[in-house]
Amino acid sequence: MGAHGSNLDDILEEDMHHWYTKFMKESPSGLITLFELKTMLEMNGMTDEAGSYVDQVFVTFDMDGDGYIDFVEYIAGISLLLKGEINQKLKWYFKLFDQDGNGKIDKDELETIFKAIQDITRSYDIPPEDIVHLIYEKIDVNGEGELTLEEFISGAREHPDIMDMLTKMMDLTHVLEIIVKGQRRKALN
Repeated sequence: MGAHGSNLDDILEEDMHHWYTKFMKESPSGLITLFELKTMLEMNGMTDEAGSYVDQVFVTFDMDGDGYIDFVEYIAGISLLLKGEINQKLKWYFKLFDQDGNGKIDKDELETIFKAIQDITRSYDIPPEDIVHLIYEKIDVNGEGELTLEEFISGAREHPDIMDMLTKMMDLTHVLEIIVKGQRRKALN
């Protein structure tokens, strides 16, 4: 996990009361709205794709669908992404990628998310279309141009290179660190 790993381990090992205090300072109502999340992530000047990605992240963290992320959803989402089992993470990734909620991921959905991730991380090593082509070439065994949850999970597990690529692309370390830094800045003011 490298240098990021030690920072995240330190962050997660902090006392739960401390996490709760940070959360409540950022959002005194005890709930984070989509607007507040985008403000925390300093989304000014980001592309539409990046905004769409954050919208999708918000929807997946908002487990009860009430339009807010409460403290339990916040901690559950972060724990899943950082310490969850492979199948749990893959299910979360699938839900994030399936923007229209039809139970399948098409190439456009996947490419949109990867473009957004690159806009947010400012890492443009591999063009999103190349990533999507590689994933569909290896995982879409029926050649339908869509992946079901089962195809996605089994394909990612059977191809370590794809699993590694997904893990690196979906690493939300930078997002967590921005939130924590933002909370520290607010506490100092």
